[in-house]
Amino acid sequence: MSECKLDHSAEEVKAKFESQKAFLPQEMYGLFASFFEKEHSQTDLNHVFHLLKKYDLATEEEKKARDQQLSERLRQA
Repeated sequence: MSECKLDHSAEEVKAKFESQKAFLPQEMYGLFASFFEKEHSQTDLNHVFHLLKKYDLATEEEKKARDQQLSERLRQA
């Protein structure tokens, strides 16, 4: 997963979540709901966006790694 130089808004992260929601574990929905209720640094927004980007096309192994990273990031934020 490569990082890009674009900054992503909270609205873009939310839209990306909605587009990938069907592919994410349901246990994460509450974490995302809490995440979207708060303000976040640009770094957090970009990181979450890129973990969600093309999630549906990731291998099962990659999804597990992303799930772990998302869970940690969403709990900290």
